[in-house]
Amino acid sequence: MLKAMVTTACEKNCYYCPFRAGRGQMRRETFRPDDLARAFDDIQRAKIADGLFLSSGIVNGGVTSQDKIIDTVEIIRRKHHYRGYIHLKIMPGAELDQIARAMELADRVSINLEAPTSERLQALAPLKDFSDDLLARLLWAGRLKRETNRRLASLATQFVVGAVGDTDVELLSLSARLYRQAGLGRAYYSAFSPVAHTPFENLPPALPLREHRLYQASFLLRDYGWELELSLIHI
Repeated sequence: MLKAMVTTACEKNCYYCPFRAGRGQMRRETFRPDDLARAFDDIQRAKIADGLFLSSGIVNGGVTSQDKIIDTVEIIRRKHHYRGYIHLKIMPGAELDQIARAMELADRVSINLEAPTSERLQALAPLKDFSDDLLARLLWAGRLKRETNRRLASLATQFVVGAVGDTDVELLSLSARLYRQAGLGRAYYSAFSPVAHTPFENLPPALPLREHRLYQASFLLRDYGWELELSLIHI
């Protein structure tokens, strides 16, 4: 799987992210859609990778950045006739028609909530709006998938675990809701690891065991029909 970004420049200042705005001592790279599509075509034809995970930093807003992601994949699908696996990131603030097109082109799309509540996200990524920029888009995608007979991409989200006091109850409660209401295919739990030259560089890393237990509990909710009983959660 080739994991690539359209650009590593970003106007957001997420406190944990290595690509955050204002972080010095790093080289930024930006690819044109045609160049990135051609590079992936060369890589997959050489059998170095078979599958693409495509994201981007945000420059000139989420709509502009989403267009560049979609343009890249349009070229890969139409010009280079690639029919393999593609996972696309949906940018904060992306428009409904962009989400719909991404879901037509990809096998999976993900809208990263990063945190389980508005308050947690404010502490983690203060320039993002939890309800409007992120959660509403994920629910839109779920509705699109539910209301169409066409094949559309599956849905995923990701949480940054352990940086801003988030609890297992918060994370699992939202995951359970999204499994039910948005048809979420997968929730990813990424244990926080500090990055140098970011505001969170001196915070302790989250325990890998916590990440592991969250996945176990999440699979019980998603795959085995378990229900969340808040009084019994001790993870």
